[in-house]
Amino acid sequence: MSAVVEQAVQAHLILSTRRSARLRVTLRYRADDPLAVRMGFPAEYSLDAEHPMDPEYSTGPEHPMDPEHPMGPASAAGPEPEIEWIFARHLLAAGLDLPSGVGDVHIRPAQERHTVVELRAAEGVALLRFDTAGLRRFLWHSYLAVPEGEEFQRLDADRALAELLS
Repeated sequence: MSAVVEQAVQAHLILSTRRSARLRVTLRYRADDPLAVRMGFPAEYSLDAEHPMDPEYSTGPEHPMDPEHPMGPASAAGPEPEIEWIFARHLLAAGLDLPSGVGDVHIRPAQERHTVVELRAAEGVALLRFDTAGLRRFLWHSYLAVPEGEEFQRLDADRALAELLS
């Protein structure tokens, strides 16, 4: 059985210099995928053009949190769909202390014990602010599952190649 670390944390989605929206982010780490960290976001915060990340986007019945929606609010209809970003565990660890990242994910320390995660996609850029303590706690639990430096010993190359080719 493979260890899984899952932790819900609060984040603030930066909408402008004066506005942000609180959202729940689920952090996941799986010992059978020892190099990766996953961040799961509620689907209504997607960057696609149909559903911008602004939670005030809609008051109509299509909005997933609308109690007037035919299926009720998303939480009453079962688990909410998620958007998941996957990136290197070492990137998260490095970004807590120094600006880090190349490509779609950048992480950097911010003022007052916060960490900013920048996610870049063709549809746009999302800036999220986290309490650094929550991210450090998640990393600590992930290191209990697979100690830092032992990731490659736990990597199943055949399984990884099969997943990549499927």
